[in-house]
Amino acid sequence: MFGEIRNQQGETLDYTVHSGESRSDFIVIIGHGVTGNKDRPLVVALAERLEAAGIPALRMSFAGNGDSGGAFVDCTITKETGDLGSVIDAVGGRRICYVGHSMGGAVGVNRATTDPRIEALVSLAGMVHTEEFARREFGEETPDTGFMWGEERCPLSSTYMNDMKAIGSVVDLGAQISVPWLLVHGSEDDIVPVGDSRDIIAKATNSPELFEIAEADHVFSDAALAVMVNKVTDWVKAQAG
Repeated sequence: MFGEIRNQQGETLDYTVHSGESRSDFIVIIGHGVTGNKDRPLVVALAERLEAAGIPALRMSFAGNGDSGGAFVDCTITKETGDLGSVIDAVGGRRICYVGHSMGGAVGVNRATTDPRIEALVSLAGMVHTEEFARREFGEETPDTGFMWGEERCPLSSTYMNDMKAIGSVVDLGAQISVPWLLVHGSEDDIVPVGDSRDIIAKATNSPELFEIAEADHVFSDAALAVMVNKVTDWVKAQAG
């Protein structure tokens, strides 16, 4: 629908579009978390529900993930913020809502503070304290020799760890988000604790909404998936007008 999309490094970005035929002026771009891709069940479920509600959606794989070009070892929040910009460029003049899961949530906060084309923002279990996350989850691994959560397809690079440390936290960017913003987080998330969302919303000045799902984990498993999908779809429909 949008042809080949390449990032600033010339790498192709794989994506799937869900048409949502009732609207042509609005689109939801959905980004995944670290080690994920556009085909994660929660991403697909949300895109399909949005489409059924008549809202176009584009789910993307950041470079180095899924069928996108590039190398996984080069994946960072900073680079993925640029990838998102390339996708926004490709969709043209449509009004944009960005939905980011986990590390993709930090990407969204980063991008929304500088890119006025994002008119609405959704953070799903959004990562906020990046350096703390990297230390907690991967601190016992050696960069450039170890792996993320023991997955050999996901080598832990010094590029990634250095970027997470350089960012430190996106918590202070909460005050710079000026568009409607929904944060959804599970109370039992043991990857990105719900405290991350509580911390950044405390900094916000634009009255964002934090929707906590009791007993939900990081990927909104089982019954929590429908709760998340329905909440986000209803909220996005209100923003689309």
